[in-house]
Amino acid sequence: MSQSMASESWLSIKEAAAYLNIHPATLRRWADNGEIPYMLTPGGHRRFAQSDIQRFAELHRVARREVSLAEAWADRAMTRARQELPERSAAGWLAALDEPMRERHRALGRRLMGLTLQYVSADDGAHLLEEARALGRDYGELSKTAGASLKDALQAALFFRDKLLEATLELSETAPVRPGDSSRLVKRINALLNAVQLAIAEVYEADASGPTPPRNRRRA
Repeated sequence: MSQSMASESWLSIKEAAAYLNIHPATLRRWADNGEIPYMLTPGGHRRFAQSDIQRFAELHRVARREVSLAEAWADRAMTRARQELPERSAAGWLAALDEPMRERHRALGRRLMGLTLQYVSADDGAHLLEEARALGRDYGELSKTAGASLKDALQAALFFRDKLLEATLELSETAPVRPGDSSRLVKRINALLNAVQLAIAEVYEADASGPTPPRNRRRA
């Protein structure tokens, strides 16, 4: 055994699980998945280095704090959107929609909010951007079917962007949020909503760009 291993404090699976406040079966699964290192004793029992357990616990505390921040932000954003959506729905092209179309519109709004919450909490999220583009295409098709102009469709997406960004600013003013956290939220919101709005525009652009009509030939 190396000197570093000999000087390390080793915990049984039960002790390590108690430190992390989880069930031993959960720790065993994480270890099997390679999420946390361990060693086997000659008798085949798992032992976890105390330093590894402490490091793992700290990483999870940071992750939980980031999820908590995202959830607090989402609550504020949803509250803002719900407060102003009835007034917005009573005006413009939304007022002309029948109830089934209104429900489809609301369902897309709920999908957008859920997708945004996932994206601001994710480490990578490339697949979520693709989902955002698909959502934007669905929204573009729905808006076209409802007879909305491209301007109207983009204004609806801008409404959501405004509510999301306003919630971010409000959160930074009323909660102990580090500047880097607010900046990350804003960048993530912009990236996701950019994907949605560009997809909406592409739907309208594809519809507008039909086959080019033949030019009239000049008579000789």
